[in-house]
Amino acid sequence: MSKLTTALILGDLQNDFIHPDGAYGKAGQSDPAIAALPARLAPLVRLARDRGVLIVATLFTLVPGRGGEPIISPHLKALRPFLKKGDFAPGSWGQQVVEPLAPADINVEKIAYSAFHASRLEWVLKKCGIEHLTFTGIVTNGGVASTVRDAHVREFHCTVISDGCAAFGQQVHDAAIEGLKPVAKIVTVARAIGDLGAL
Repeated sequence: MSKLTTALILGDLQNDFIHPDGAYGKAGQSDPAIAALPARLAPLVRLARDRGVLIVATLFTLVPGRGGEPIISPHLKALRPFLKKGDFAPGSWGQQVVEPLAPADINVEKIAYSAFHASRLEWVLKKCGIEHLTFTGIVTNGGVASTVRDAHVREFHCTVISDGCAAFGQQVHDAAIEGLKPVAKIVTVARAIGDLGAL
């Protein structure tokens, strides 16, 4: 593994998910573990930036449809009925990476749990010569797990930072991490910082 073939993935670490003034925050949909991620990950992101590791942010996006109303999948509408016009809109403040972690080198819009689905993520990674992916983000049992599994079948070497991911509930998070062990190396933020420093 080298820094030139490694990318750090910031999965859905966006204002509309995490910031108190974002779509989820205004709806009272938050979790302490999720809220703690930006501060915990900031030192790792700074080190990655300093070492020349590619930082890729996957940005959940609600694509505007007729009249600007967001196209929302039925399952998501059922889970999050508070989502409305303007939330996660392309180019909006809410869609962007939270300030402590910005900027990413590359931003990739995503429309489903997996950041590979109907996106340019695989193309970008291949063009940049990336072979190793280190994953952070939310939620562990949703976007993170789906993207890691899709990366695995595309033959990327996957590492998941266990305390660099979070979900709505610790038990849900822990179960998701356990389920990813067959397809990814599991490390902590501290271990990832140490490994990166050694590259």
